[in-house]
Amino acid sequence: MSKQLLLLVIALFAAHAGAADIQRTTLFKAGDGVYNNYRIPAVIRTKNNSILAFCEGRQAPSDAGEINLLVRRSTDGGKTFSPQQIVWADGKNTCGNPCPVVDDSTGSIWLLMTHNLGEDREKQITLGTAKSSRTAWITHSTDDGLTWAEPTDITKDVKKPDWAWYATGPGIGIQLKHGPHAGSLLIPCDYVGLGGGGEKSNSFVIFSDDHGAHWTIGGQPPEHGFNESQVVELADGSVMLNMRNVANPLSGKPRTNRGVSISTDGGQSFAPAHFDQALIEPRCQASILRFSWPDDGKSRILFANPASTKDRKKMTVRMSYDEGRTWPVEKVISDQFSAYSSLVKLPGGNIGLLYEAGDKKGYERIEFATFSLDWLNRPEK
Repeated sequence: MSKQLLLLVIALFAAHAGAADIQRTTLFKAGDGVYNNYRIPAVIRTKNNSILAFCEGRQAPSDAGEINLLVRRSTDGGKTFSPQQIVWADGKNTCGNPCPVVDDSTGSIWLLMTHNLGEDREKQITLGTAKSSRTAWITHSTDDGLTWAEPTDITKDVKKPDWAWYATGPGIGIQLKHGPHAGSLLIPCDYVGLGGGGEKSNSFVIFSDDHGAHWTIGGQPPEHGFNESQVVELADGSVMLNMRNVANPLSGKPRTNRGVSISTDGGQSFAPAHFDQALIEPRCQASILRFSWPDDGKSRILFANPASTKDRKKMTVRMSYDEGRTWPVEKVISDQFSAYSSLVKLPGGNIGLLYEAGDKKGYERIEFATFSLDWLNRPEK
């Protein structure tokens, strides 16, 4: 065998081996059914170990128009999923931005969402020239995601009058496990004040201390210029808010690192933000998830996003052992187009990643990738 042929065989074997380490399933594909495309994934594991994969089904290739909120459900750890089900639809209007959270004490799954008229665009809403505004809604399931309650408008409780644009998540919320605020449900959100601009944009949280019955506006970083966010509880009971950037309010230029802010009072207030130099971003949503606690033997926090400063490509999963201070472990899930994502710990201990993917162009499908902790830890050869 020639040296060139041997090298080719080795490369093919390595590629096959790498592919075998990640199991991939397309859950939503652009053009399937009545939808032009699918976007904005969110995935969560229920108390009964079902996996719920949410997204938006869009009738047009944009963030506006008729958008329905969908879910697919797995009862075998993410190996197979039910057909897609409509959780919420409202004619030609926009129902989206799924952000679910599970209350472990009751088993209820709370799903935070947003709504606006389909004819209104984000810019119009932000400038105050739209026919209506962006509103916040909630539904819940008490039967493991099989059925969902009629959505309820909670805008008056969670949106200030001078906030124009509003978004829940997207991604997931958390229930605090430790400290004086244990049991609280937290949902990460963002807003844009009337008129727009980085100085009027920020990430924040809303929370419930009564198992989802009532929701209240929590804290936000003192700085502005942040956008879609996710939260994770740290080992000392504090909360880390991990944020997408809009633009530097001083320079107007996009930052290329994720913003991070810490709360020590259950999300009611947040310390000044800093920028994580390891977590580069192309201005895109990202996901963060507590995989294990120090009491489990080792603290592990996972983070996923397209690891690029320019393009929505190179979906990468990272892992931290020191509560998000450093990220020594990283593996590329896909070199191709990738954007929004959501992480989940699967029954049995594997990891699931629901993310937007494409080969020739963006947003061709939403893919569910599963892989093991061992593979994530395995050094690259």
